[in-house]
Amino acid sequence: MGDERELQDAVSRFVRAFGLHQPDQTPCGRPIPVSEAHALGELARDGTLRQNDLAHRLRLEKSTTSRLVTQLINRGWAERTTAPDDGRGVLVRLTTAGAKAAEQLAEARAARFAAVLERVPPDERTGVLHALTILTEAMDEP
Repeated sequence: MGDERELQDAVSRFVRAFGLHQPDQTPCGRPIPVSEAHALGELARDGTLRQNDLAHRLRLEKSTTSRLVTQLINRGWAERTTAPDDGRGVLVRLTTAGAKAAEQLAEARAARFAAVLERVPPDERTGVLHALTILTEAMDEP
């Protein structure tokens, strides 16, 4: 089997094992679409973001991000406002309910990652983290 096939198989197994193939549930078991969970995390980190910046961080198209933000608004988790310095710019920020949902997700995510990391032998952890960094950087290349 070639290296490309081994990488493909390894990534596919990881996606399934981590639950990333279940779009309506986070890997930590919350009944929230993964895209919404990622958006909540980014908004919780910075408070308010331009919708274009959120799209860039999530690696989504502008129209997809707009629909995603609308879903968050419909849940009562976010609100949109016009950017004061640019009438065409759109700002997105979490509501109080959104901040609470983001905090609950962060706690569940921390517990899930702690449990996973605990099952990785201590002398292998640095290598695992390093490999994930290298893989992510390789995927970022044009």
